[in-house]
Amino acid sequence: MKKVFVMGCTGSIGTNTLDIIKNMPALFCACALASHTSREKTEKLASSFGCDFTLTADDPHGIERLIKQTRPDIAVNGIAGSAGLLPSKAVLEAGVDLALANKETVVMAWHLIRALAEKSGARIIPVDSEHSAIFSLIEKIGRENIAEILITASGGPFRTYAKENLARVSVKDALAHPTWKMGKKITIDSATLANKGLEVIEACRLFDVSPEIVKVVVHPESIVHSLVRTKDGMLYAELSDPDMKRPILSALTQPETAENYLQTFDLFDKTLSFFRPRTEDFPLLAYAYEAAKRGASYTIAYNAADEVAALAFLDGKLSFTDIARVVRSVLDEDWSVLPESFEDVFKADAKARSLAKTLI
Repeated sequence: MKKVFVMGCTGSIGTNTLDIIKNMPALFCACALASHTSREKTEKLASSFGCDFTLTADDPHGIERLIKQTRPDIAVNGIAGSAGLLPSKAVLEAGVDLALANKETVVMAWHLIRALAEKSGARIIPVDSEHSAIFSLIEKIGRENIAEILITASGGPFRTYAKENLARVSVKDALAHPTWKMGKKITIDSATLANKGLEVIEACRLFDVSPEIVKVVVHPESIVHSLVRTKDGMLYAELSDPDMKRPILSALTQPETAENYLQTFDLFDKTLSFFRPRTEDFPLLAYAYEAAKRGASYTIAYNAADEVAALAFLDGKLSFTDIARVVRSVLDEDWSVLPESFEDVFKADAKARSLAKTLI
């Protein structure tokens, strides 16, 4: 039985992870829980699963304490935003395998995070459905045979909207994702394609490939989770219903697979369609490629500016199209210094956030 530390236990990733643990008690148990600020919900969950918990906002050393107390086999990081970076650091420093759903860990500080994993011997296993699919496909096909990685995107709720209508969309419209059930911020990022931009940056770093190798294809059905093209021109894909429990379970059981309670994917009566992304109307995807190519602190600035702007849109302080304007303005500054420490990462993050707030 694997002992699982669930971080971000009240969010989408966390609740799906706990559902797996509840329904597969012979394979998993929750040994500890963490959330950023949701004390009441976290207390109830900890009581239900019979384990201890911590709030990262109140106790910066709570993650380390619980790791020492419970000695988990794997930790799932589903904490949203930059608040998830230090929990990832703590897990890897302890030599515990990390099932990673927190994009910011990779986007903000990959060179530092990778060094920690290499030093401790801990594995980093991606949980995002797209990166989980790529991870699985590369393991089966062999990294040396990969010519291209294709990340699928639903296109969000505004995939077919005319450009002139985007400035007038409401928060309610943007939160109506056609296929996935997620938190508010990531749902806004899916609508702007910033989420896909972050996933491009992630793919470049997780799989050590250049941005030119990674392509995005719009796939509204969200059934094909990603594809890889081999050097002989063949395409390989991973298909399943859009259910985050599948990539979470895959991460928990790596390198094995397990029979489970999830509904088997039915190929019949399915339609699969693919389109090119409209980067001229959704420029945040193009900005992510730019940040990935420039490296240094540009990806930190991209992530920070997007987080500030997306939350401002949710609060009614920005229009939908102004999110991209804020990110563009922040990226136009000089971010050419590579952070040498986590302290440097947070300094760059704070600088970008401060600048973004002046643009709202």
